[in-house]
Amino acid sequence: MLWDVNNFQRIGASSNAAVGREFEEAAQIFFHSEGVQLARNFVVPVGHRLQKNKRFDLGSASPRILVECKSYTWTVSGNRPSAKIRGMNEAMLLFGAAPRDYRKILFVLKHLHPHSKVSLISHYIKNNGHLISRGVEIWEFDLDAKQGARVF
Repeated sequence: MLWDVNNFQRIGASSNAAVGREFEEAAQIFFHSEGVQLARNFVVPVGHRLQKNKRFDLGSASPRILVECKSYTWTVSGNRPSAKIRGMNEAMLLFGAAPRDYRKILFVLKHLHPHSKVSLISHYIKNNGHLISRGVEIWEFDLDAKQGARVF
């Protein structure tokens, strides 16, 4: 997927928010095909000493599952997308502060580096794996093939 260099929006998309919503919908359909019904904008309290309600992209009270979806890509020039890496770090922080009895899944778009062909999530795990909370699963989703696989 390409980006409009002027505004960092994916070419052909009405907005990056729309891209995110479409990816959440694809994730919801994928999990449904795996026998797991998830609601969008699922709210649970997060926090260690104080708690605040957090809206996760997808979730369920039975079975107890929280899913954050990230439709992130490498930059057009192949550089490391620093802001997107921070977004995944934030997801790890939230998972760490979420109720322990929930299954936690980071569901990411499979996107390969234009030259090295390394997936963005493989790069993240290699360089930021120490931030991945215990018990968090990372799934990579090939949007074209409509196939997902657990990678961590």
